[in-house]
Amino acid sequence: MSAPRRPTLDEIAAARTRLAPYVPRTPLLRLDLGLPDRQIFLKLETFSPIGAFKLRPALNALLSRDPDALRNGVATVSSGNMAYGMAWAAKALGVPMAAYMYSGAPRTKIDGVRNLGGDVRFISLETWWRYIVGAERPDIAELLINPVTDQAVLAGNGSIGVEIVEDLPDVDCVLSPYGGGGMTTGMASAVKALRPRAKVFAVEDENAAPVSAALAAGHIVEIETRPSFIKSIGGPSLVPQLWPVARDLIDGALTVSLVEVTAAMRLLFSKAKVVAEGAGAASLAAALSSPRATGNVVCIVSGGNIDAETYAQVLAGGIPRG
Repeated sequence: MSAPRRPTLDEIAAARTRLAPYVPRTPLLRLDLGLPDRQIFLKLETFSPIGAFKLRPALNALLSRDPDALRNGVATVSSGNMAYGMAWAAKALGVPMAAYMYSGAPRTKIDGVRNLGGDVRFISLETWWRYIVGAERPDIAELLINPVTDQAVLAGNGSIGVEIVEDLPDVDCVLSPYGGGGMTTGMASAVKALRPRAKVFAVEDENAAPVSAALAAGHIVEIETRPSFIKSIGGPSLVPQLWPVARDLIDGALTVSLVEVTAAMRLLFSKAKVVAEGAGAASLAAALSSPRATGNVVCIVSGGNIDAETYAQVLAGGIPRG
């Protein structure tokens, strides 16, 4: 696996051109809560055709390749939304697609992949992680696209950052849910290039916060995680190839509790009529709880693909089991 780097503005501009016929510009919605030291804006990636930001990196990864490279199909590794995005992109381009997922992924994401013609191949969580970090790879004919470190993936994610600065030139702070780190890295590359004074914070579930641990230790560490219904952020460690790039772009990490995340999910529904999965609402939870998030604060609501039963529990005031 080649070492990734921060995408340039030219690479991101090229990605935007490729994506324009397929991916609508997502709205930046002001959420007026009357807070004295911060104005919150929501970058609603839930308005994507797949209900999550991952269509941007998936499509750019395919559209950047020589068509001959895709002759045997494409495959990716995913906890859910990247597989969903890749399935959508592959169907649009007429390319066979397979996704390596673990069985604990949300059913709505598994069904989304299958409904688009994707071949879901279940693997253990341990094998899934080894595929992500490049320690192991499946022996397949399809082109395997890494969902985190692929350079075209990062450039596709960069389009989010450009849209944020175009819509809110005086943005002071961007809060980004941090899973593998691809969205945060790509988005922050654009924001820091266009608005250097803006701060970017990674947002994590306190039950699995490897970014906070790495920043505290000065290097990547393995951490113990606790069960959580939030499936798209957090983990026992970080992707080592991407971390040096991400570390130089972020201004810190903010952790949120399950109580804060579920409250943010309910607030998004009641105030903005937005359905967000746990990872998608984590940024708003951080904006409401952290003293570091001040001024014009953009919360990336990264996705809204959540199982109906889980979401019903949240709306009823509960915290779903992990």
